Amino acid sequence: MNSSAQVGHRAAVAAQTARFVGVLTGADLALPVPSCPGWTLADLARHAGSVQRWFAVLLRQRVQAPPAGRDVDLQLPEREADYPQWLSASAAVAEEAFAAAPDLDDPMWAWGADQHTRFWVRRMLFETLLHRVDAELALGLRPVVDRDLAADGVDEFLVNLPFAAFFAPGTARLRSSGGEQTIRFGCTDADRDWLVRLRPDGFGLDPDATATADATVRGSAADLLLLLYGRLDLAAEGVEAFGDAELTARWFANSAF
Repeated sequence: MNSSAQVGHRAAVAAQTARFVGVLTGADLALPVPSCPGWTLADLARHAGSVQRWFAVLLRQRVQAPPAGRDVDLQLPEREADYPQWLSASAAVAEEAFAAAPDLDDPMWAWGADQHTRFWVRRMLFETLLHRVDAELALGLRPVVDRDLAADGVDEFLVNLPFAAFFAPGTARLRSSGGEQTIRFGCTDADRDWLVRLRPDGFGLDPDATATADATVRGSAADLLLLLYGRLDLAAEGVEAFGDAELTARWFANSAF
């Protein structure tokens, strides 16, 4: 990943948080969030800000092994009404951690594929963006996600999903029985395709995205991102699915992140 993309991720964390805060400001924070069952907008804000603050601690420490715990001084506000401002402050805490870690190529433990500090900045970005979308959906708003940012999010999801079994246990069922199977995710608004190859021992991205696929799912980059994260379904307008329907169904039944 080039340095300009890394800097872009840092700036995008701040931009997505600002949009998130804007959505929450003036809203009823007791409102349920259908895309996160059991959560309210207040829960959503608390989760997003807590993640930013925890990731910031990991970045400052440049952890080289999985942390033993998640004890972080979250400085939670006493009133739920203050969560939007607290979330904004969480992004400032993250920015301070970014400034203290200017070389995002520094080696660092990460649960995903990329064992560098840049993994956490990119992960923080899409965690924030997704929950901004959740807040908008809860308020009946139509989420808008920049095409290039969405495509990067699709890539980030698919690259890291094979490593996510400890919190996405369904991925253990993304296997083929016997020979290999492939599913392609194709952008209709960008020149980007991803081919996932399921093997008897696991699954992962195939570097040759042009290879023949057993099943294909196509949509805009934004739609693919929301589809992969379960915020959209295959029946949505603009989404196409063809080929092996059983494989497609198995993917979406077991890839919840």
